[in-house]
Amino acid sequence: MEDLRRTYVSICKEEGVEPQEYVLGQLSELQDSTGRPRLNLSTHCLSVDTCAILGKVLQKEVLCTEVVLSDCMLSEEGVKLLIQGLCQNRTVRLLDLKGNNLRAASAEALGKLLRQNRTLQSLVLEWNGLGLWDEAFAVFCEGLRANQNLRQLDLRNNQISHQGAEGLAVALKHNNTLEELEQALQHNTECLSTLTESKKKTQILSNEIQFLKMEKGKQFLNLMGTIDRQREDINKSNRKSSIRIGQLQEALNERTSVLNSLRAKLQMTEAALALSEQKSNDLGELLTSSKLEKSEIAEKHAKELHYLHEEAGMQQAKLVRELNTANEKNLQLKNKVDELERKCKVQQDQIFELKQDLMSKTAELKLRLVQTEEQFEMEKKRFKQALEDAESLRMKEVEHMTHHLSESEKSLQERIQKLEGMRIQLEEEVSRGKAAALLERAQAEEEMVKMRKQLRMEEEQRMNQQEEKIRLLIQSRDESQVHCLQQKQCVLDLQAKNTQLILEVEGLKHRIEELYQELSGKEQEKVAEVNRARLELQEQIGHLQAERTAQEGFKEKIAALERQIKVQQNNHRESLLDKESEMSSLLEKLRLKDAEIKRMQEDEAQRANYLQNAVLAYMQGSPHRGISMSK
Repeated sequence: MEDLRRTYVSICKEEGVEPQEYVLGQLSELQDSTGRPRLNLSTHCLSVDTCAILGKVLQKEVLCTEVVLSDCMLSEEGVKLLIQGLCQNRTVRLLDLKGNNLRAASAEALGKLLRQNRTLQSLVLEWNGLGLWDEAFAVFCEGLRANQNLRQLDLRNNQISHQGAEGLAVALKHNNTLEELEQALQHNTECLSTLTESKKKTQILSNEIQFLKMEKGKQFLNLMGTIDRQREDINKSNRKSSIRIGQLQEALNERTSVLNSLRAKLQMTEAALALSEQKSNDLGELLTSSKLEKSEIAEKHAKELHYLHEEAGMQQAKLVRELNTANEKNLQLKNKVDELERKCKVQQDQIFELKQDLMSKTAELKLRLVQTEEQFEMEKKRFKQALEDAESLRMKEVEHMTHHLSESEKSLQERIQKLEGMRIQLEEEVSRGKAAALLERAQAEEEMVKMRKQLRMEEEQRMNQQEEKIRLLIQSRDESQVHCLQQKQCVLDLQAKNTQLILEVEGLKHRIEELYQELSGKEQEKVAEVNRARLELQEQIGHLQAERTAQEGFKEKIAALERQIKVQQNNHRESLLDKESEMSSLLEKLRLKDAEIKRMQEDEAQRANYLQNAVLAYMQGSPHRGISMSK
């Protein structure tokens, strides 16, 4: 027995399924009161995974001759997996599947079991629905026809149709080993058993509903875990985006350092007026390029942030909608459970009222019988007393007549005649009393017969009503099972959606990595530019490092960084305005310098003209000039 328990636990570990405590207890205590190895799991709900593992356990040669799985609410898939293991078993002699609502797939699996198994001798299939589908029941009949080892078969209350009964009769003609077929018993015994079985089924339904509640709770917890994990992933992506924003902020700071260096260059240009125009043009080009790059980077970053926020909001809204739908379905299940419990209570109250009515009517009939018997006894006693009184009077008169015989024979004859008349009257009264008593007794018996017939009719009507209610309960149970399957399908759909969301998150991660790579390439280019700028600006490295250390504390605060970016943009605008004003002042200075130069040139030209005129005048006035002219 312990080996069987160990194999069950090992298979559960291999399949990743938690073993059920009740199954472990039954596997460790297989023997029943008679000492036979018997696996009894009746009235306990078994899941599909548990049925699959039990099928694998029963495939091996186990020391178990009887398997009882009555009222276990087995699903079609679970029955198929269990019977698949029993097809290869060579030790089980008795299989009890009573009250499991087996349908088409189970009938086909049982037909396969009867064809392949050579050791099964007793099969109990009471209170199932094997006869609802003629094709599946035909497969079962073919398996029964091929089987030559089965001795007992119980097919009571399986809703077998006329076509199914014909197939069963054909199969029984070719089967030579079947000794006992319990296909129908007396209606009264079934009616008595329905009450107890309805109680058991209500208990099974309550257990099944509790199990479904536990499963729904687990599924809800798993869904909440997935939502929490997705939230953590979103938080991680937000943190990464904040880190990326910090890196972009560092790049902007480096750009600001470049601008500061340009400012220094502008200050240096005041010393050299000849190179001021060229340097101012270079600075203008650098400023425009840095502005364009900064605006492009800011736009890209804003678009990426907006896209990530929209996707996160859509995913959160989807998860919230799915959670709301799951909560609504759970509420619907709870309402159905409450309705089933209310129906069960109403049925119990009706049964109790029927019992009380029956007891009261039987008590009234008994009281009437006792009253009639007492009246009959009183009448008998009264007649006996009257006879005794008459006899005593007659004896007294006889004695009186003997004493007074000598007195008058005539009076004696008269008295004899009177006594004769009194006797006749008394006999007539006795006969009338007997006739009245017989009539009353006949009427009472007729009333009793009528009351019994009426009670039987009422009892039959109530039993029919109870059967109809039980059928409705079975239909509601089937509907709840279908609804549970739909819930499982919804859970699978949610899991598929979850995987899709995970894939989308992975795609977003890949996209972020690609963006990181692009940004890293741009950063490398920027680093090259910065290195070129650092060759010229080695004197300001300490100041830039101090500014970097001051800005590292604000990396994780996105809102503060955005405000700081706005402030810096305003500062840049002001600085640009300052620079423009400086440029305008420099241009004004240059214009003034040009005006001074022009004035100085004009003065020099005037001076040159004066000198030339003076020289010409001097040359014209001297004698050498005249000689030279004559020559």
